[in-house]
Amino acid sequence: MANNKTVATSDSIQDFIAQIPDEQKRKDSDRLIQIMEEITGEPAVLWGPSIIGFGSYHYKYASGHEGNAPLAGFSPRKSAISLYVYICENDIDLDLKKLGKFKMSKVCIYVKKLSDIHEDFLIKIIKDSIVAVKIKYG
Repeated sequence: MANNKTVATSDSIQDFIAQIPDEQKRKDSDRLIQIMEEITGEPAVLWGPSIIGFGSYHYKYASGHEGNAPLAGFSPRKSAISLYVYICENDIDLDLKKLGKFKMSKVCIYVKKLSDIHEDFLIKIIKDSIVAVKIKYG
C-alpha cells in the first residue's frame, strides 16, 4: 500500500503563511490558527506541503487504508480556503445554511474569506467535528 503524502512535518508555519500572495488569506490564516489552536489546545503543524493542522487521530478504513490526519485543519489555497472538518456520513446534524457563503465537497468546506461566514457557527462546526472524529476513531 502506498505511503500517505499528507503527514505532519516540522516545516515552519510562519514561513508557509508568509509566502501566500493574498494579504487577506494571510490574515484569515492567522485568525484560523488562533481559532483552531484555542479549540484543540494543540499548536499548528504543517501537514504535507499545504495543510495547517491541529492535533491528530489515527484512522483505518474498511478497505484497510490507514494513517494519521489532523483533528482540524485548513489550507489557504489560491481559489479558496479549504476547511478540513468531519461532517460526512450523517455523524453531525448541522444546518450548514447558517454558516454563510461557502461551497462544499465531501470532506471540505471552501470559503473565499472568513468575512463571508459566521465565525461562531464555524467554531461550532469545528468542535462538533472533533467530537465526531473522536467517537468514530477513538
